[in-house]
Amino acid sequence: MSLIRNRDIVIIGLQQWYTPIGSNCKNIALQFARHNRVLYVNTPLDRNTILQQKDDPNVAYHLKTIQKKEPSIVPVRENLWSYYPSAVLESINWLPAPASPVFSWLNKRNNRKFAASIKEAMDELGFKDVILFNDNDIFRGFYMKELLKPATYIYYSRDYLLGVDYWKKHGEKIEPLHIAKADVAVANSNYLADILKKYNPNSYYVGQGCDLSLFDVTQGYAIPEDVKGIKGPVIGYVGALNAHRLDPGIIEHIAREKKDWSIVLVGPEDETFQKSVLHELPNVHFLGRKELKELPAYIKAFDICINPQQVNVLTVGNYPLKIDEYLALGKPVVATATRTMEFFDSHTYLARNANEYVTLISKALAEDNMTLQEQRIAFARSHSWENSVTAIYEAILNTA
Repeated sequence: MSLIRNRDIVIIGLQQWYTPIGSNCKNIALQFARHNRVLYVNTPLDRNTILQQKDDPNVAYHLKTIQKKEPSIVPVRENLWSYYPSAVLESINWLPAPASPVFSWLNKRNNRKFAASIKEAMDELGFKDVILFNDNDIFRGFYMKELLKPATYIYYSRDYLLGVDYWKKHGEKIEPLHIAKADVAVANSNYLADILKKYNPNSYYVGQGCDLSLFDVTQGYAIPEDVKGIKGPVIGYVGALNAHRLDPGIIEHIAREKKDWSIVLVGPEDETFQKSVLHELPNVHFLGRKELKELPAYIKAFDICINPQQVNVLTVGNYPLKIDEYLALGKPVVATATRTMEFFDSHTYLARNANEYVTLISKALAEDNMTLQEQRIAFARSHSWENSVTAIYEAILNTA
């Protein structure tokens, strides 16, 4: 197994350490810290954030670190520190696109301030000869290779950001340049890895790790009270009900075609779902948002799990973590066919349209057995963060 040991690693990205939800980058940091020293850099404050969110406790703490009233380097665990950078950046994304000279000048200025702040923390901790890992921060990390001069600079792609207007505006010009200058580029899906390879030959697919500790089939999950009265078979979905990523038309088709099936949707709804005809269908049940710790019990109560996602720039390359969560509990899964879902082909049923959803759910109900359940569980459990970070190490060593 490839391993990098006794190095100093600095992580920048889009996810604050203090954000309560998990993230790829936080899990990668924990794995890095098993054998290396790791400085996890929270995103710097900008003037808009200070104006609009100054009452948020985390923003308030960050401001106190800038004022030297609180420590800016906070130990998380052995070998891992969370850092609140002292730089305050300008909010510049409102400037004209694509990546105008004014935007480029201000972005370089922001990068210089951010880099100087990171250097302060590196010096305080005695970090040298660092590996710099950038979790998809297109703009604030653009000049970090030149400014911090790391031994290795890694660009990590885990989401197709250019599918979002905010990132697309300047990112269409800047991200390809950013990918090209990285020493190593890595991605958590083959689709995103193929994009990286267009601009950087040292690009690798490193898989996706999953923290499946909550989704343990050996636990005796009780059927939730709001599911007990729902007639089976239960076809279920857990996650945000967002019409940019999920297709309400597929759900409606399933419900109308199979009135003896119950469709159970667990998660918060966007406006499109709130106003959809689904609320008028007697066999569709909206159970609302649940705590993360409650979700395994709902999944366990489903006969079939579905992921009826839209196929668009936001979804086609994304790794769907919920599929691993479904499979970790042994559940049959019917999902929309995408390039990324091909990875799950041997253990899921992939539908290309609404009609195929009905056909494949019927097939999954008929075929399910203990052997298939055990195979699904073993497959999901193989997607560990240890394996993903090992692949990142191999990518670094291959280009060293």
